[in-house]
Amino acid sequence: MGSEPAFARWARRVELTLEAALPAPDLAPQRLHAAMRHAVLGGGKRMRPLLVYAAGTLTGADEAALDAPAAAVELIHAYSLVHDDLPAMDDDAMRRGRPTVHVAFDEATAILAGDALQTRAFEVLADSDADPALRVAWLRALATASGAAGMCGGQALDIDATGQQQSLSALQHMHALKTGALIRASVRLGALAGGADADTLQRLDRFADALGLAFQVRDDILDVEASSETLGKTAGKDAAQDKSTYPALLGMDGAKARLDELAVQMRDLLAPFGERANALAALGELTVRRGH
Repeated sequence: MGSEPAFARWARRVELTLEAALPAPDLAPQRLHAAMRHAVLGGGKRMRPLLVYAAGTLTGADEAALDAPAAAVELIHAYSLVHDDLPAMDDDAMRRGRPTVHVAFDEATAILAGDALQTRAFEVLADSDADPALRVAWLRALATASGAAGMCGGQALDIDATGQQQSLSALQHMHALKTGALIRASVRLGALAGGADADTLQRLDRFADALGLAFQVRDDILDVEASSETLGKTAGKDAAQDKSTYPALLGMDGAKARLDELAVQMRDLLAPFGERANALAALGELTVRRGH
């Protein structure tokens, strides 16, 4: 796939930016700093940073200008995973093939590490070299996606729905906040860096919405079909916690058909951009085919 060399380059860029953004492990408080680094470095597909770079490429942004938003969105994602894995939330012992932060360290340190990663994300954006108006737009987009109107709100809805049968529309709304909001923000951060106009932002928002839904449908399918070793996290958690999922509501064949529909929708939305959208299109395809 033509975009794969770019993905490798972008992954290296964001890894270096993240390494520089995180406090050194030998600085006090060492335990907190080590936990932050454990949560962020040495694993993960970096899908959200890649979306930042891909959307920025589509809109003509300078690659170096995308480093800060790419790192910031990954710091938010990492914080969300640390808190999502806590005993009071999903209570998971494995993430990215390694012990979760509260298992590797302790619960209090995990809470503080998540808090510190979240605030560091906004520092990275505020301290970037971008135009002040762009920095404010980035901060607003990431804050909105992270809070009660986005990821945190979706997590709250997920907790409330555990053990209950959700309707398909309620399930989609919950995931649009919990998973989709940060994916949409990733695309928007990159597009804003390239000075995208309102029509382009709207079309890319719709693409990101379809991508976020596809990501969750595929995740639900993998939770049933894949092993914990393949996933890098505990398989079968949804059924064990009696959660509504797309396979549970649509059947496995129905969930896979929905995934195919979303793949077509993503391709159609990107078609007007031509080759400029190749990297975004490749990420959409990788999401649909994840685990194959």
